[in-house]
Amino acid sequence: MKFQKTLTLLVCLFALALFSQSYKAEKDKIHDIIHTKLKVDFNFKEKQLNGEEWITLSPHFYETDKLTLDAKAMIIHKVTMNNQPLDYNYDDFQLIIDLPRKYKRTEDFTVYIKYTARPEKVKQKGSAAITSAKGLYFINPTGLDKNKPTQVWTQGETEASSCWFPTIDSPNQKTSQEIYITVPNKFVTLSNGKLEKQTANANGTRTDYWNFTQKHAPYLFFMGVGEYEIVKDTYKNIPVDYYVEKKYAPFAKQIFGNTPEMLQFFSKITGIEYPWNKYAQIVGRDYISGAMENTTAVIHGEQAYQMPGELIDDNVQENTIAHEIFHHWFGDLVTAESWSNLTVNESFANYSEYLWREYKYGKDNADAHLLEDIEGYKSGQNYDKHLVRFNYDDKEDMFDAVSYNKGGAILHMLRNYLGDEAFYAGLNKYLTDHKYSTGEAHQLRLAFEEISGKDLNWFFNQWYFNSGHPKLEISYDYNKLRKTVTVNVIQNQANEFKFPFAIDIFEDGKRTRHNVFVEGKDASFTFPFIKQPNLIQVNADGVLLCDIKENKVLSDYIHQLKYADNYAHRKEALLEVAQRQDDKKAFNAIANAMSDDFYKIRILALENINLINKYSKKNVIAKIKQIAMNDLKTLVQASAIETLGKLTDPELKPVFEKGLQSKSYSVLGKSLVGMYYVDKALAIQKSKTLPVEVKKIIATPLTRIYLEEKNDDELTFIAGNVMSGMFLSQNKKIQSLYKKAFDKIAKSNNSEAIQNLADDIVSKGIQYKQYNFDQVGVNLLRQIVLKQKEFKPINRARNVEIVKTAMAKLLE
Repeated sequence: MKFQKTLTLLVCLFALALFSQSYKAEKDKIHDIIHTKLKVDFNFKEKQLNGEEWITLSPHFYETDKLTLDAKAMIIHKVTMNNQPLDYNYDDFQLIIDLPRKYKRTEDFTVYIKYTARPEKVKQKGSAAITSAKGLYFINPTGLDKNKPTQVWTQGETEASSCWFPTIDSPNQKTSQEIYITVPNKFVTLSNGKLEKQTANANGTRTDYWNFTQKHAPYLFFMGVGEYEIVKDTYKNIPVDYYVEKKYAPFAKQIFGNTPEMLQFFSKITGIEYPWNKYAQIVGRDYISGAMENTTAVIHGEQAYQMPGELIDDNVQENTIAHEIFHHWFGDLVTAESWSNLTVNESFANYSEYLWREYKYGKDNADAHLLEDIEGYKSGQNYDKHLVRFNYDDKEDMFDAVSYNKGGAILHMLRNYLGDEAFYAGLNKYLTDHKYSTGEAHQLRLAFEEISGKDLNWFFNQWYFNSGHPKLEISYDYNKLRKTVTVNVIQNQANEFKFPFAIDIFEDGKRTRHNVFVEGKDASFTFPFIKQPNLIQVNADGVLLCDIKENKVLSDYIHQLKYADNYAHRKEALLEVAQRQDDKKAFNAIANAMSDDFYKIRILALENINLINKYSKKNVIAKIKQIAMNDLKTLVQASAIETLGKLTDPELKPVFEKGLQSKSYSVLGKSLVGMYYVDKALAIQKSKTLPVEVKKIIATPLTRIYLEEKNDDELTFIAGNVMSGMFLSQNKKIQSLYKKAFDKIAKSNNSEAIQNLADDIVSKGIQYKQYNFDQVGVNLLRQIVLKQKEFKPINRARNVEIVKTAMAKLLE
């Protein structure tokens, strides 16, 4: 499972997690599921599933004459064995079946259940990562919304598969499966495993038979139905398919095309060839999370859909694609034994993003991604949470920045400590020992210990079974007579950590690395030098997850920006130096950083350079012009154009004109804004010629222009982007821009714009209701009513009616 970062922002804004201290064990294994056979069809009008199930089980150890299955909000029509009816009790959550006799653990038996699944009546709630938990989702089932296709898809994690078929809904179960899916002929289907057969029916429907012979957890079962084009690819002899809507079929390989290479790379580093018979990816409308690793049938949210003008800048779904692929080893092949041990699924999938980016794009790129994840972990209320948590309020609480972000950072530290060869051999042993079964953190530790010969109890005790991270205070003592420097490391957090620690000493630009091991809350390390060091960089490789407090002066940061090995340190230095550009050396350091080998440093330098100060020279501006027109990364070009746009200099018009012809939407958007301030007429003329789909993608720069221009004709367009801009963006400038847009629309008499805004408020309020976003929506709608009071009653009546109708939907 990959959750969207926007969801974590909403959690910070609207939710307060409450944690109890009760122990949460996984369900006892009374029965083992052996095989699950389903026959299903759909009642689109009622949003229900008609199902038949043959579930084969055996007692796990003790003999028993009762079977308990999870089955949420269903109608149970019949339960039989060998065509003989069985007595049962059902309370809308569990189906308890009386078996005809006691069965021993050596005996298999098959129960038949005829049922109707009613997902709209499911009462369980979702989480930050998975915003709903009704298992089965009908999208535009009656086809009334002409702007949205009809689709059906499922989402099983954590325990929602039991909303569409009776099962033992626990990650410690493993079962093979076969599914017969009957749908109208116009739809294609996707499920786990192989499509063995398609049978045309006399009533205009078709039955697809999907067979999955290997064993996996019930939460990984998947069905997808809709009008899709299937774009075919391959990895070795394994089919790799991309299920996309027709509009995106020409771009499917640009979006998902790295999949075969990812499968090859992950097979190589784990030492285990991709273990399944196909790899398919489907995009679901209104999907409730980022993506989900259903075995051989991954579903992505519609944010995966991107146009070439976006993909040329950056494929925003690439990390997620890698994440879900790696789950096919960590999560699908070997599954977390309990939700408490979610780390053995999600921490690995998180770290796979680093591993892929390091392999494909280099260490700086991977380190930048790791830094974003660490910042995400630190920005939440996560410090006191253990990675492995047997005490939690709800299993859904496990899907957070500890299981994902911190867990990935911990694996990075473990890899650094063991070395690559031992780390990957340990992965192989863990996967081999527990394939098609379950695993937990202790088994992971034992695998690494057996491979490496190292005791790792200390590592797992402090990182897996405890909370927090080191908070370090660093000081330096120089002895000029002996030509030594002592680095003092004091830990200021409650828990005492021990850890390897990299220290770089720079003498005239030459770096010497010292690798030490910190034990105890107060440690000191003495190193010789020939000349007084220009800089001492602690945590020089950026591996340790920690906070560091030390005193540095401007010259330290200038040197760090130029010579530091790790991206996080160069970024830290650049942001510090940027605050002091009244100093000529600082300004020159930022200007030089615009030529850094790594594009994200170039972007940061362009975003922070001060072209107004007295040291700003024409040659620096000329350099930025060259970057704007020629940098190999379009995102860097866009940043350069935005920087030049602040100058509002008519001589820069040729730069913006060239940008308006770019294939990159980021370059196009920044060029439109830059052009607006030197040639308004040309910028507005260009904006009017843009296709609607492009306007939606570059909505933020267009909104800025339309608001500046006081172009009320475009309020209808602006209205559809206000909520995302105000609440889902983490950029304060964008939030402020869309707050201004909200106020303008709320005060307008543009009924169409108010309708669009009200619809968006209702949509977001329902989507994020569990974070009290419905209440936020009601408050916003009330603000619109208040702002409408300046109009005469006859003019505001229509608008107020629109708002009251929207409010009623949120208050239902």
